[in-house]
Amino acid sequence: MAGIVLVRDIMSKNVRVVRLDSSVKEVVATMNKFDIGSIIVVQGDRPVGIITERDILRRVVEPCLAPEILAARQVMTSPVVSIRETASIDEAAELMAKKKVKKLPVMNEEKLVGIVTFTDVVTKVPAMLSMLEELLRPYHRSY
Repeated sequence: MAGIVLVRDIMSKNVRVVRLDSSVKEVVATMNKFDIGSIIVVQGDRPVGIITERDILRRVVEPCLAPEILAARQVMTSPVVSIRETASIDEAAELMAKKKVKKLPVMNEEKLVGIVTFTDVVTKVPAMLSMLEELLRPYHRSY
């Protein structure tokens, strides 16, 4: 049943991005400002990487590096794993499991149009499926 729910149905459309040369300090400030746990790194309009809170902890905090002198390109995970907006949620979940990622940038052709996360899948899909199941139940009217 989840196969009928598409990535575009549950993705977040307001994707925050930074450039390759953005400082890690700017990256963290943007993540904090928008209360997000990851940010997409773009070159032009094309996603080339992703920076998660874990990336910052592992690549900046633990080795005690200065975030104001590090660039996004130095701490991002690349290549970024993405998915089409027309893919099913089943496909997204399978890709997340296979690649061991919790966040997928969503693409329409070459354009970044959203992001879908593990949290989106586990919180939004069950509610949507319940609504769809209600629609599929036989309608019984009592006279």
